[in-house]
Amino acid sequence: MSRGWVRLQAVAVSGSVAEGLMLSVLPWIAATITSDPRQLSLVNVVGQAPWLVFSLFAGVLIDRVRRTAVLASAYAVQASAALALAVAGVTDSLSLPLLVVVAFVVTSAQVLGDGASGALVPEVVEPGGLARANTRLMVIDRGVVQFAVPPAAGFLVAFGLGTPAWVAVVAALVALVLVRGLRSAPATPSTKHPLRDIAEGLRFLVRTRLLLSITVAVALGSFAASATMAMFVLYAKELLGLGSVGYGVMLAVTAAGWVASSFVVGWVVDRLGYAWSMRLAQVGMVVTVGLFAVLPPWAWAVGLLMFGQSAIVLVWNVCSQSSRQRFTPPALLGRVLTSHRALAWGLTPLGALAGGFVAAGFGLRAVWVMGALVQVGALITAWLGLSPQAFREAEVVAANR
Repeated sequence: MSRGWVRLQAVAVSGSVAEGLMLSVLPWIAATITSDPRQLSLVNVVGQAPWLVFSLFAGVLIDRVRRTAVLASAYAVQASAALALAVAGVTDSLSLPLLVVVAFVVTSAQVLGDGASGALVPEVVEPGGLARANTRLMVIDRGVVQFAVPPAAGFLVAFGLGTPAWVAVVAALVALVLVRGLRSAPATPSTKHPLRDIAEGLRFLVRTRLLLSITVAVALGSFAASATMAMFVLYAKELLGLGSVGYGVMLAVTAAGWVASSFVVGWVVDRLGYAWSMRLAQVGMVVTVGLFAVLPPWAWAVGLLMFGQSAIVLVWNVCSQSSRQRFTPPALLGRVLTSHRALAWGLTPLGALAGGFVAAGFGLRAVWVMGALVQVGALITAWLGLSPQAFREAEVVAANR
């Protein structure tokens, strides 16, 4: 185990604490200001917008600037956003416009941080260890840290709506300090116009059929997930009757699914291979989203479903990220990672917006019906484009590059 890999994990822990606190508390604070589904969805719409408007330029930055410097900048921005929310909580000046701005800034930092850390993984981990390394980072990001963070955020809110943000400031600054001890390869010089660099990354992604199939499937899945998650705070409050702590516990159950799945992801991928692991994961996502639409309002049943759904999603995400790292040249990796997210996650603002309007017009459960139908499209895409033969062909091309 390299020293760089150990340091990168430590950075991920601190950064994810800050990010988890902010992402957990923003929807809850918004729900204390308004109960209008359309206004609540606005926080999610604007909060997800950086994946669409900023990702492509972030990829150029990640490939042109030393990746540790980009990562440090991301945590500096994250600390600033958390500080603004913390001060607003103390001065009793929290408002929906402020939450919208903070959500946008936090996600902008996430775009930079996730892209830079993803591009750093192949520098500190051998190719054969990518799946397990990505599993570890995803568990840190969504599992171990967020298992503790959401209920902790609910507890901290009792001391003031801005209290979780103060803790997030400290966590982001710790991550910033840890990044200073992390080494990365020098940046690749480029005299091209940034738009040409962006086009180069996009062309590689679009022309690599396997990677394009993954991106299309993730785009549809992200739309469905964004629509349902934007409304989940109302689902928890109005249908399940949960308070802030109960809502945090429900999010923690989701994280627990990631943790549990992390112990078997490597075994599943080794036994089934990337193709069948991803195909079957898509089947599981269709089933779980559909069940949300028909389950009675039993918190324990919803919790079990969230646990299973997140376990399935981790299998898909590990294979998805590892595929981009395996089949992309290092000099293009930052742009390909962020191009994927711009195209795949670019639909998340529309998903959140659609969730708000569907809930307002047809009720909360209708959001999950819509999500299941969209997820079927992702399943069809994965089944047609992610065959074992497609992976074998991609491996031959990568070996001969």
